[in-house]
Amino acid sequence: MEQSQIRNFCIIAHIDHGKSTLADRLLELTGTVLKRDMKAQLLDRMDLEREKGITIKLAPVRMEYQGYELNLIDTPGHVDFSYEVSRSLEACEGALLVVDASQGIQAQTLANVYLAIAANLTIIPVMNKIDLPAADVERVGAEIVSLLGCKFEDILQISAKTGIGIETVLTRVISDIPSPDVAPRSLQAQKETRALIFDSYYDDYRGVILYVRVFDGAIAKAAQIKMFATGAPGIALEVGALKPDMTPGKSLESGEIGYIVTNLKSTRQAKVGDTVTLSANPATEPLPGYRNVQPFVYAGFFPESNEFYQELKDAIEKLSLSDSALQFSLENSPVLGFGVRIGFLGLLHMDIVRERLEREYNLDLVVTNPSTDYHIILTNGEELDIKSAADLPDPAQIEKIMEPWIKGEIVVPREYVGPVIQLISSKRGLQNNLSYVDQRAVVSFEAPLANLLTDFYDQLKSITSGYGSFNYELDDYRAEDLVKVDFYVASERVDALSIMVHRSESDRLGRDIVSKLKEVIPRHNFQIALQAAIGGRFIAREDISAYRKDVTTGLYGGDVSRKKKVLAKQAKGKKRLKRFGKVDIPSEAFTVLLKRD
Repeated sequence: MEQSQIRNFCIIAHIDHGKSTLADRLLELTGTVLKRDMKAQLLDRMDLEREKGITIKLAPVRMEYQGYELNLIDTPGHVDFSYEVSRSLEACEGALLVVDASQGIQAQTLANVYLAIAANLTIIPVMNKIDLPAADVERVGAEIVSLLGCKFEDILQISAKTGIGIETVLTRVISDIPSPDVAPRSLQAQKETRALIFDSYYDDYRGVILYVRVFDGAIAKAAQIKMFATGAPGIALEVGALKPDMTPGKSLESGEIGYIVTNLKSTRQAKVGDTVTLSANPATEPLPGYRNVQPFVYAGFFPESNEFYQELKDAIEKLSLSDSALQFSLENSPVLGFGVRIGFLGLLHMDIVRERLEREYNLDLVVTNPSTDYHIILTNGEELDIKSAADLPDPAQIEKIMEPWIKGEIVVPREYVGPVIQLISSKRGLQNNLSYVDQRAVVSFEAPLANLLTDFYDQLKSITSGYGSFNYELDDYRAEDLVKVDFYVASERVDALSIMVHRSESDRLGRDIVSKLKEVIPRHNFQIALQAAIGGRFIAREDISAYRKDVTTGLYGGDVSRKKKVLAKQAKGKKRLKRFGKVDIPSEAFTVLLKRD
């Protein structure tokens, strides 16, 4: 295919604005998928994607229409996967920006527009769901005009569900999005080969499969290849395009998007954003923009019974083969036994991994409360990076503790600005700027990540009647007055419950969490003391009263001294259980921390 006949574009949007449904209609209209083979969310291949109605893994597909080769990438919409979106945009020349005609501009819409502008893409605005009774074409159109500076008539009005206006989308893709900006084929043969990896996954039968955009040169079948960042050598066992199933070809040429089946054994060897080049004539400079994605949300995963620890470890190792962002280390808790501490890109990423472990590997899990990482500066100048409050060194040796802060944006209707600013303030956040996109306000702020990890999103939806949306990115680490709050159950410290909090919030959180633990830990035959402490100072206490077993049942009549003797024996037994007895702590005790007021 001539370069002038190629169009590379992606679909970007906020969650649930209709990206995947629009992709379905485009596949149908171009004849890439026959109607009899069509199903909803065709490019969303994971069961979790279909159930949650979201795109988790991006998916490229090649379509042919009126003599043009159209390469489409359907991207994830959630903030946790923004790095994948940014790499996808780098592989394209244009983007369809899809906006729901009833919901209008949302936080992830703004974030994706910023990414598209930074990648110098041609943006085609598309207003979807115009057939809904709640659609407000005039209002949402005004928001898009205000955001992009386009004309109202430039906005395509469609319904991806019913097929209204889909042909005009393809027409605009061909007319507005430029062809790949590459040198003629005669000159390409003399250039170093460079291809951008915008996704990679592990196939149990074929090894690591790369989704790439070739910028310079060509990659032929059986070519010896090399990853620029990791240095991993490999072989292109098969190359081709996705239509939407894998369709092998002889080579991938400059300007094209396709796949490479490699002999690599882990996605860690071929990470998203890396540059693929040829071993025989390696590129001297990689394609720009690669960075090593670091997780910043951590949680402990433990099997409900220690006998399943090896199965959990094996399952996580298999998952990590296809998810280069997944990082883990082994962990041991006196209460929960052996487990694994895993790093994630966000709470949705964590939720997806947990569900995959439970479904695909039939594991029953106990997941501890999520936390972030902290940079510790010791008095001797040494620096530590800890991922759990339980790993905090002796406070006497600590010079300062630095926690991650984020830069965020909240998009809400104007009337909710006041409550949103109050919510930000309650999370120790700082409001930076307030701007407007037609009838919507954009609140820019900074806040400590740890305070947003639990129920911030739920609280935002609650105070804005469901209209608020939220987007963020990691900013920097700042020194704060942080303390570790420990929790004791029956006088024994449970490290898996420990949390890092700001000193000003420690007393309140200690009381709240102890109160909630009282609700979920069952009563025993002895009284259980639940306590929160900072170092040696206890800041909160609740008691779970004992069941009173009636040991005098069957003692009727006779000498009262016999009854007293039995009751005294019972009291002595209770004291022993208090001291030596083991308290059953249910898994809910570790997830109750996810809901903090």
